[in-house]
Amino acid sequence: MPGLRSLRNRLAVIFALIVAGAIGTIYLSVTPRLEASLTSQRLNGLVGDSKRYLPTVARVLPANDPQHVTVDAKAPKAIREEQAAEGKRRVAQSKRNRDRREKATRRAADASGAEVIIYTVAALGPFAVADSKPGDGVSQNDVRELAVQAIKTHREVTRTGPTSAGRQVMVAQPTFDEEHHVTGAAVFADSLSDVQDNVGLIRRQVLISGGIALFIAVLAGYLVARALAARVKRLEAAARKVAAGDFSQPIRADADDELGRLAAAFDDMQNQLARLDRARKQFIASASHELRTPIFSLGGFLELLADEDLDEETRRQFLDQIRGQVDRMRNLSVELLDLSRLEAGALELRPEPTDVGQLAREVAAEFTPAATRHRSEVTLDLRPDPIELECDPERVAQVLRILLDNALRHTPPGTGVRVSANRSNGHVRLEVSDRGLGIKHQNMPHIFEPFFTSNEEAQGAGLGLAIARELADRMHGRLTVRSIPGATTFSLVLPS
Repeated sequence: MPGLRSLRNRLAVIFALIVAGAIGTIYLSVTPRLEASLTSQRLNGLVGDSKRYLPTVARVLPANDPQHVTVDAKAPKAIREEQAAEGKRRVAQSKRNRDRREKATRRAADASGAEVIIYTVAALGPFAVADSKPGDGVSQNDVRELAVQAIKTHREVTRTGPTSAGRQVMVAQPTFDEEHHVTGAAVFADSLSDVQDNVGLIRRQVLISGGIALFIAVLAGYLVARALAARVKRLEAAARKVAAGDFSQPIRADADDELGRLAAAFDDMQNQLARLDRARKQFIASASHELRTPIFSLGGFLELLADEDLDEETRRQFLDQIRGQVDRMRNLSVELLDLSRLEAGALELRPEPTDVGQLAREVAAEFTPAATRHRSEVTLDLRPDPIELECDPERVAQVLRILLDNALRHTPPGTGVRVSANRSNGHVRLEVSDRGLGIKHQNMPHIFEPFFTSNEEAQGAGLGLAIARELADRMHGRLTVRSIPGATTFSLVLPS
């Protein structure tokens, strides 16, 4: 659906579904359990009341009322008078028995708060002899079967269900005489209308409260989602500007949450991309300058060499100049190739047992002419015994050459350079130190970045230290620097 493509709409719908699911769970699961629990509680209470007040009912059973006396009209007058008197006595006794049963039934009903119906055993089956709510409660058909079961099984019988007077809980208790013969049954019936009313009220309250909660959840979800979407849009706009090459607007973290940390990470990424972009532009400018100068020089020297009147000495000087420009272009191309191979992981190491002390001597000897031109001296601080290490000697020598060249290139003439090598704590440490001006504090975090050059007057494209750091990482070592005014030391540490 088109409307659900928006993050805020999706979050609002998700909040609504969660709340609606919770409301549905309460309505369909909790309220039926509540009704069942209240019904069971009502039934258990009625069972207890029936046992408590059953003796009151049992005393008025069995209902053995005197039989009716018929007056014989043909009998003598004295006999007729005697029969009439006996009939009146029996009618009075029956009335007293009914009154006793009704009083006992009302007392049990008033005490238990339920309708009480008393059944007695007869030849044609149990029949009701007293009812606390005649014509106003449950009908005989609703409870007679329950009384029959209690009389037949001599046990308590319970039932919950619909009757002519609504849903009822009913308990039938058999009554016994002194010889433990069944004399009848007492049925206690209580209405569940109040339970149904309470459960219905709770259901209505759940629906009303749930509807309000659902509205609040949808509104709150929409507002929260809109706020989150606005923050995401800011990141999206910033990402589009970065993709277009615009690094001018920083992304500030507006909260310490996931989106805030994402904004901070994005700001760091933007800063790094900005630095890389500046470095790329600087490198292009530097590489263009570095290549343009020797190319122009080569073109000029070739034109001069084409002069047939050129003497041999001048021709030789021109050839030396051409050779120097070619070397400069070759070094630049080699550095670019090495850096690209390192970044692509295509550089293959060839480790072999190597005396790094002797390797340091050989590399330092290579820089004797350059140190002489620089009016500097390269001193060695090496142990007399060999320092054996399993490494790629060519790559270790390449790192040392970069560090020595960097020391001579970026220090004033006459500055001494020291090369040392030693073994300690399971590592071999090679160091190149100089007594130059030191590295500026603000440049320290960037000196190992490609294309970064701290000295604008020094020649080079700023690739040497980046290559040295990559080589150290590939050899599972590390390249570090310590610098203060008047002392700078680069350390290559390799595992032994």
